[in-house]
Amino acid sequence: MRRKLSVYIHIPFCVKKCFYCDFLSFPAPAEEREVYVQALLREIEAEAARYAGDRIETVFFGGGTPSLLWEGQIGNVLERLASLLSLSGDAEITMEVNPGTAAGDRLKGYRRAGVNRLSIGTQSLQDGELARLGRIHRAEDFYKTYEAARGAGFENINVDIMAALPGQKEEAYMDTLHRVAEVGPEHISAYSLIVEENTPFWELYGEGRQPAGQPPLPAEEEERRLDGATERFLEAQGYRRYEISNYAREGWECRHNMACWKRYDYVGFGLGAASMVDNVRWRNTPDMSCYLAGAGGPGDGIREQVQRLSEAEQMEEFMFLGLRLTEGVSAEDFGRLFGRDIYQVYGKTIEKLSRQGLLLAGRRLRLTPYGRDISNYVMAEFLF
Repeated sequence: MRRKLSVYIHIPFCVKKCFYCDFLSFPAPAEEREVYVQALLREIEAEAARYAGDRIETVFFGGGTPSLLWEGQIGNVLERLASLLSLSGDAEITMEVNPGTAAGDRLKGYRRAGVNRLSIGTQSLQDGELARLGRIHRAEDFYKTYEAARGAGFENINVDIMAALPGQKEEAYMDTLHRVAEVGPEHISAYSLIVEENTPFWELYGEGRQPAGQPPLPAEEEERRLDGATERFLEAQGYRRYEISNYAREGWECRHNMACWKRYDYVGFGLGAASMVDNVRWRNTPDMSCYLAGAGGPGDGIREQVQRLSEAEQMEEFMFLGLRLTEGVSAEDFGRLFGRDIYQVYGKTIEKLSRQGLLLAGRRLRLTPYGRDISNYVMAEFLF
């Protein structure tokens, strides 16, 4: 049967690591970036036969900072995809862009190459906060990048911002939110900072530490208050919250991320990229030398952590991914996919969470606002 596929392409390069970042990314000179692009092209060519007849609905260039690649390099990757696989005529093709890394001419080149959606990693429009995060740009760079993107013909733009930053005041966060909404992107992603292991922030704030001489992290109550203020403000500006951290004007939801949350098949190309096809998950090697040597080679030499998901694992993912969406999960879809009634499988869990005021039950299950505040707890309840 012909599948609808989403494709993720990992570009691991960045100017420098931000203090909170645990993504697979690192600085590299232009020559190494070109070597990597050639390996990407070999991998796509070698894998194409597996997906003959399938149709690519979305492509997402993530990183790292994909906008460190030249427009010709991005164009070559998209040309290889289109020539070897079936790329839908209305495919959503997203590229992450860091302010200060792509001037107008390069953005025009990305648009000509086929990119039709940008995601601008802004995080804050307060220069002091940006410095504390280790970002390379300042607020002025965001405005220049945004204006250049519109000038290049991009009609679908997302802006990422972050809350719950060290020392962040509510006034500063709301000022960033107001200023981002004022320029009018189609989509806004509003995340809370997560302190991840193996990052400079973990050394300072990991396991609840609040180091002397450093700005403190906001309390959980403050984080929840900011989340509520974000929703109220953005909905008043015409943005609908459709996922825990994502808001969009009507019809501008991110199709690529929706496919992942709904567990549609997706294929990852590049260093460390993850895939899930026909309920089999795998990840490419995160070792650059192994990837460069193995990409395009025989067999599955660059694949690691290959796992065929059991039915129970598929059910778990259906619940904790689907509940991230404001629309929630459909009992009808659950029955169609698994041949079992959702209330027979999860009845006690649903009853418990409903009684606690965390879940709205019915033919569609949705988180309440309180359930969204403590969503990690709710999701864990659906693990067998």
